[in-house]
Amino acid sequence: MRWLRYLLYLAAVAYLGAAAVLYFAQRQLLYVPNTAVAEIPAALPGAVSRQITTADRETLNAWYVPPADGKPILLYLHGNAGNLSGRTARFAGLTANGNGLLAIDWRGYGGSTGSPSEEGLMRDAEAAYAAALAIVGTPKRLIIVGESLGSGPAVALAARLASAGVILDAPYSSILDVASDRYWMFPVGLLLTDQFRSDLKIGEIKAPLLVMQGDQDRVVPIRFGEKLFALAPQPKEFIHVPGRGHLVLAVPDVMAHTLDWIDKIVNR
Repeated sequence: MRWLRYLLYLAAVAYLGAAAVLYFAQRQLLYVPNTAVAEIPAALPGAVSRQITTADRETLNAWYVPPADGKPILLYLHGNAGNLSGRTARFAGLTANGNGLLAIDWRGYGGSTGSPSEEGLMRDAEAAYAAALAIVGTPKRLIIVGESLGSGPAVALAARLASAGVILDAPYSSILDVASDRYWMFPVGLLLTDQFRSDLKIGEIKAPLLVMQGDQDRVVPIRFGEKLFALAPQPKEFIHVPGRGHLVLAVPDVMAHTLDWIDKIVNR
């Protein structure tokens, strides 16, 4: 019995220690920035660098591609890893037909000042929305694009502010759901600081919604995207991409469909 109590004690200490590590390291696990300033590549002709100041005085680095006459601007909110330079192929695809683009590096990413947090990313998204709206002058020509982690701020933004449409690539119902699935052995709801509860906000979106996800996504399992989609109001469309993993917008067929969808909702 003494050995059993000792083993149980060791197990409890190990469990509590692991939970403490998870709690204190959670933002390092959630946010994985490349802090180097992202240089605009030759593959994105016409793009220029911009800086955007947030309400709490952080400075965000951004890439801007001016829209052609009659074309919308796409406000692009990227995922949890890297910086803008890792999205060049999708940016080139989205702007090839004249669409404009304003893509930000979150605070703490790509030379932007500050450190990432849920509250901070929401402020970044709001500042970027204001900058995009100032360019096109009307939300009828502003489309919000959220990639993976960026889908959370995208949903929160679109729930409060008008837009022509919302595009989500590999979204989640909440980071709470994803983390609870991955770290099922811990009371994640008590530990998690940045929960990104898109499931509580998606119902407030008034704009058309396009969601896309691969059914082999191991980062954000597709069931969480499907859960979010089920909570969204019409009009909405879900692109299920068989055999694909995390992030599918750059898949040629998906990109072509997305460009057609953008044209239809802007010119409807």
